[in-house]
Amino acid sequence: MDSFITIRFKRETAKRFQEFSKSHFKTHTQTMEAILDFFLYNEISPKEKLGPTGRTIEAKLLKRINAVIAIIRDVEKTQTKPTVAMIESLFQSEGPVKKPLILEKKFTEGKKKVRFQEKRNPKNEL
Repeated sequence: MDSFITIRFKRETAKRFQEFSKSHFKTHTQTMEAILDFFLYNEISPKEKLGPTGRTIEAKLLKRINAVIAIIRDVEKTQTKPTVAMIESLFQSEGPVKKPLILEKKFTEGKKKVRFQEKRNPKNEL
């Protein structure tokens, strides 16, 4: 059986350690071994900063993604849509609209005006 040793911690630190230990490991010894192994294996000190956190990296990524979306929308508005419209107009099967000349007179076929009428003689009607 392994022997135990007493280490003195402040009450608040001991409580934090016990809560952490209960949530992740079976015993306090396993917890302390895992913590020490982590620092030794990764060759880092608990006092040094590891760099930006996940939240700050996420915020930076979201800003960059929003900037890329804005660039893509601008390209669509200024380049893609006008180009597509020009290409569609080239491939449309409709012929050009024929505009009438200024000198050309338009005659409506539906309403023909009678130019000449016979004179009625009031004597012949009786």
